[in-house]
Amino acid sequence: MSRLLTDLDPWIAAALFALAMLAGWAVGWWRGRSLRQEARESPPRKFDDAILALLGLLLGFTFAMSLGKHDHRREMVVADSNAIGDFYTCVSLLKEPVRGKLQALARQYVEHRLPVGQFSMDEASLQRKLDEIQEMHHQMQLRVGEAVDGGTPVVVPLVNTFNALTSSHAARLAAGRDRLPGIIVLLLFLAAVLSMAVVGKQQGAAKAWRPGSSMGFAVLVCMVVWVTLDLNQPDRSWITVSQEPLQRLLKGMEK
Repeated sequence: MSRLLTDLDPWIAAALFALAMLAGWAVGWWRGRSLRQEARESPPRKFDDAILALLGLLLGFTFAMSLGKHDHRREMVVADSNAIGDFYTCVSLLKEPVRGKLQALARQYVEHRLPVGQFSMDEASLQRKLDEIQEMHHQMQLRVGEAVDGGTPVVVPLVNTFNALTSSHAARLAAGRDRLPGIIVLLLFLAAVLSMAVVGKQQGAAKAWRPGSSMGFAVLVCMVVWVTLDLNQPDRSWITVSQEPLQRLLKGMEK
């Protein structure tokens, strides 16, 4: 169940939240009416308020986690661009023909990094791109080795910037694949349904038929859930990470 909620498109998962919450409200309203007809006292309101407070806490907690992961992906784009730019600057100090070869490889590398960073392709296409990038790393390593064997005076900064380039790729890939734990999304789902059941029970016990306010509450919660899950899935989200740093870097390389 938890895997299902995290793998679905965000709007589909939010729709499931809405349906489940409305179903929970209907069950709670029916139960509240039964308690009223049986002249039984409902559980203390403090318990019900605690459930609603728990839902608010979970919504805030999961939203903050998703937003933090989104910000981390954005920071990784900037770090990746800076690492490639530092390597390209160091390469410009080399002598020909190694300089031209490495500069051409760096430009091609940035062109391949752009679609990978957007995570908008299927897993097979993404894996092919990653294999191509790995091959580029190997080719750049060979060219760096040629420069080192040629006695270049910038050996240390050249090697350090190349290591930073490969490390930033791995860090950015890990950040792009980082997701909310499924158990947290499942816990949020259960809390949302239980909260709506509590609201329905209170209305049923008070003979208050308020479907409009209940639906408004459910829609508001589901909008927060939709944004949270959208931030959690960069491969098919509306809220994307800007690739502008890499795009500007590529334009600078073409001058």
